[in-house]
Amino acid sequence: MKDCLLYISWDPSLEAFHIGPIAFRWYSLCWLIGLALAYLVVKKLYKSQKIPDEKFDPLFIYCFLGILIGARLGHCIFYQPEYYLTSLNGFIEMLLPIQHTAEGWKLTGYEGLASHGGTLGIILALLLYVKHKKVPLWQVLDNIAIATGITACFIRLGNLMNSEIIGSVTSVPWAFEFVQRDGLPRHPAQLYEAIAYLLLFFIMLWLYRRQPKRVGTGFYFGLCLTYIFTFRFFVEFVKKEQVAFEQGMPLDMGQLLSIPFIIVGAYYMWRAMKCKNV
Repeated sequence: MKDCLLYISWDPSLEAFHIGPIAFRWYSLCWLIGLALAYLVVKKLYKSQKIPDEKFDPLFIYCFLGILIGARLGHCIFYQPEYYLTSLNGFIEMLLPIQHTAEGWKLTGYEGLASHGGTLGIILALLLYVKHKKVPLWQVLDNIAIATGITACFIRLGNLMNSEIIGSVTSVPWAFEFVQRDGLPRHPAQLYEAIAYLLLFFIMLWLYRRQPKRVGTGFYFGLCLTYIFTFRFFVEFVKKEQVAFEQGMPLDMGQLLSIPFIIVGAYYMWRAMKCKNV
């Protein structure tokens, strides 16, 4: 029996269901599920740390807007600046979930979100949250970091359902044939990342139960950045380039953008591990 018989022919519908004329995409549902699960995790962490509910309640809005705005701007600026920053239509599409077609403007949702931009966006949003709600910065960052893996996992599952961020052509028996792209057997890079980030989530919970006093030192924040972007750096080697200018580059844009996050994360882990009281 040939290995190719084990290949997975991947051709899911982009839409999960309809309510009247409104279609709900798998990608959007995965985002919402990931954020909702993180919301529940952080709410429990806040409760165990005796942080008042009135300080927790606005956190979801800050995180949602920070991730969405940062991820959208990150994709447009890092990956397609020649389109989004050089025309009025492109600038409008960068800010609003619409696209200009031959028939006019069409509601499409945001097509293109970058994890590096989302990370920067949520960090900036949390800085605003801390300033307004007077919650210790490192306590907030560590709590969010503990829950980040579950959200990242579902976002990559959404990418899988969209048949986007696909891997390079391969002959491994678990290859996916992305019918909506080119039908060639490719590494399911989205699934690799989803599994890695789910593992990070369980590692974080295990560490928190063993060392809850590390919350507030920056340890979990540093571990989150180091783990995610180190894995992101190496998984890029089995990904198809996302944009044309990456062809021929020794390191692609995702790898170049990951390096600063790895350095920052390693620094904050090292700094937290020097603390004598945890």
